Amino acid sequence: MFRRQKRARRLGLLVLVAPLGLLATGGLWAQSPKYGLGRAPSPEEIRQWDSSVAPDGAGLPEGSGTAAQGREVYANRCSKCHGAKGEGGDSVALAGGQGTLKSSKPLRTVGSYWPHATTIWDYLNRAMPFKNPGMLSRDQVYAVTAYVLFLNGIVAENAVMDAKSLPKVQMPNRNGFVADPRPDAGKRTMR
Repeated sequence: MFRRQKRARRLGLLVLVAPLGLLATGGLWAQSPKYGLGRAPSPEEIRQWDSSVAPDGAGLPEGSGTAAQGREVYANRCSKCHGAKGEGGDSVALAGGQGTLKSSKPLRTVGSYWPHATTIWDYLNRAMPFKNPGMLSRDQVYAVTAYVLFLNGIVAENAVMDAKSLPKVQMPNRNGFVADPRPDAGKRTMR
């Protein structure tokens, strides 16, 4: 009798586990070439993703733009989600929030939270516009970066942003972060 119970438990466990195994491998089957899902990235896509921009500007490409030039690009490509003046809409606010980080309702925007202006360029270049990332030219990315900085009162409308000037922009929260003190994080300093 004991053997029958043991055998019944094993069979019951098998009945429960087998469908889970099939479900787990179903995702792998769906990604096979047979179904035509996905594709290998093009060399241009890899080149675009294979970049790194440091706080000191290392990695920034040639190009330039001003807030005045960025106003039109922003109106056409960014304002639908981020609002006409960066106040937010369907997506997060980009402007405002200065002085709110220590409040009970902090507003984390480019002007109140981000410590490095180069990060704005890098993020816009890699991830925006949301539905078509990477479509902006380098000059357009510099121009929109300048415009977002202008919306936050950080640069003048005619200030030229490029690989030399962008790292020199003093962000309001540049000292709001601390270096990682963990010994396994390596020796890094906030720039």
